[in-house]
Amino acid sequence: MTSQPGRAGLVTRSLAATVDVTVIAAVVVLVYLAAVAARFAWSPLTFRWPAPSAPVSSAVFVGVATAYLTVAWARTGRTRGGSLLGLRVVSARLGPLGWWRAAARAVAYVVFPVGLLWTAVSPTRRSVQDVLVRSVVVYDWRRDGGARLGVAERPSTPSPAERI
Repeated sequence: MTSQPGRAGLVTRSLAATVDVTVIAAVVVLVYLAAVAARFAWSPLTFRWPAPSAPVSSAVFVGVATAYLTVAWARTGRTRGGSLLGLRVVSARLGPLGWWRAAARAVAYVVFPVGLLWTAVSPTRRSVQDVLVRSVVVYDWRRDGGARLGVAERPSTPSPAERI
């Protein structure tokens, strides 16, 4: 017998997104510091702190965010924020999302983040991005690296040591 996992709502998903934005911002700062270090190593005598323009900073943020979300959703179905709050992104059939759909979902989230608000009015708790790529966000506290949720779990038989 398989039971459907609970679907995550707007508040939990927003909290996870807040954690993820913090992680992404930290990575962008590390990229900036790496560029500063490279610039200093190349020419220490004429070094000046780089001041990237707003379009360059935005492009770096979008690139890092898209890569971070794509890799996380394709590999395990969860980002750092999702892991912290027990969320996993899976296909509508409760299997792994896959690389192409994870990438499409990541681009949709970065380009149209307000689509998350659709979760509040959707009877199935799906965002606009979920509808586009046929995904769902479910509660899943297991640390199994993205194993299928739709597969029935067999009750484990206790070992001889556990029977005592």
